[in-house]
Amino acid sequence: MILSKQNIGNIKAQQGLVIPDKSLLSLPEKVLQFGTGLLLRGLPDYFIDKANRQNIFNGRIVVVKSTGTGVTDAFEAQNCLFTLCERGAGNDQKFDETIIISSISRVLSAKDEWEKILQCAANADIQLIISNTTEVGIILADDNVNAAPPISFPGKLLAFLLARYKAFNGSIESGMVIVPTELIVDNGTKLKAIVIELAEKNKLDASFIDWIKTANDFCNSLVDRIVPGKLPQAEQKNTEQKLGYTDELMIMSEYYRLWAIETKSERSKALLSFAKADKGVVIASNITKFRELKLRLLNGSHTLTCGFAFFAGFETVKQAMADKKMSILIRELMLNEIAPCVVTEEIGEPEVVEFANTVIDRFYNPQLDHKWSSITLNYTGKMKMRNVPLIKRYYELYKNVPPFISLGFAAYILFMKAVKTEDGKYYGEFNGKSYLIQDPDAFQFYDYWKLNNTKSVVHEILSNELLWGTDLSSLHQFEASVLENLNALMTTGANAILASLITDKKN
Repeated sequence: MILSKQNIGNIKAQQGLVIPDKSLLSLPEKVLQFGTGLLLRGLPDYFIDKANRQNIFNGRIVVVKSTGTGVTDAFEAQNCLFTLCERGAGNDQKFDETIIISSISRVLSAKDEWEKILQCAANADIQLIISNTTEVGIILADDNVNAAPPISFPGKLLAFLLARYKAFNGSIESGMVIVPTELIVDNGTKLKAIVIELAEKNKLDASFIDWIKTANDFCNSLVDRIVPGKLPQAEQKNTEQKLGYTDELMIMSEYYRLWAIETKSERSKALLSFAKADKGVVIASNITKFRELKLRLLNGSHTLTCGFAFFAGFETVKQAMADKKMSILIRELMLNEIAPCVVTEEIGEPEVVEFANTVIDRFYNPQLDHKWSSITLNYTGKMKMRNVPLIKRYYELYKNVPPFISLGFAAYILFMKAVKTEDGKYYGEFNGKSYLIQDPDAFQFYDYWKLNNTKSVVHEILSNELLWGTDLSSLHQFEASVLENLNALMTTGANAILASLITDKKN
């Protein structure tokens, strides 16, 4: 039996399983969501679903699928229902809950159903837009707002807003609340600026551009939840047998959850009523504190660790944390090198240390199979956004090399060593096996490694101000340290380095 609207009534109630009432499947559409990704399904869609079950929000989501890949067919077959398995611990107790999420009404393909998407602009109930198009999604492209569809996410958003403006004759009340969840600083502010610039490039009416500025609330936001994706195959099969149905869209997440949304608008706060359903949704006039803690301690440590963990032979975060030496390295990196750089007048040391320890506990979660290879997606962009500010701050504080950050950066450079290119994709090689480098800057590193000299490679990469916004080679001994670590990774290997580092720390 497949999970579907027709079969909901045949699913047996059991402890730990949340089954939606059929009335929730006919709630009006109130949200337009750009993206079908794991994070959106495991966090915003979860919060809205929970609010619907508590009779608070009472609205569902129209999802826009923009990429050429995805699971639209599975959504259609299952009437957009999917299972979320929460696994982990919280409030000093283990937590295991399985929820059938019913907050999505339909999934539309931007490529094939663009007119249907634009028709949603005339729906007065739809007043909220959510997005997660990865860090590279919020960019200014040479886009045509009249294309079907425009190429970029900002282009698609602009086209939708234009249709909205026309449908409601530019009324202030018809403005949207727009909450991007892409992991970039001030995502709402940057998205608004790009949309306005794109409108000007397309020579759209000044009155419409003014409506974008004044009637729409672009909210900065921050999301924090580890959503690794599908359960391991054996566990998926066992879970489906226990539940009594099959679900191609079933995903798992950790227990911890946070969605911080920045707005001063009372109208926006009212439209974001789902926040009342869960303490994990925080609406505040300033979310800088939440962003810094999460971006640096969780995302930053992930990015600085993933390459090294990959070369040490660990497939998942869980495996790495189960290794005593690797877990010590991660703890040392987070508490001794990253945490001091996060402390400010607004964020005290006790709060930073408490959050860091929470992150470490989350990494230990034995239920989550979070793959290091997944964390390497858009590796360069993540390194620049999450960790270059940390490196600069560390030098301001200590004027010396941060050893674990240096090691992480060296592992990143090695991971980005492409040995072949096929169909526009770049592949590295480790232990005789190739791996895909999913990074828009892979072509640059492919050229750098043609220098065939690690000293030159490191210098060219670190001194590339266009890449980092600063010259990292100018930092005292940082280039020499990264070079030494890179050569060690290529000769003795990650495990030998790990054994030596942890032994040194003990001595």
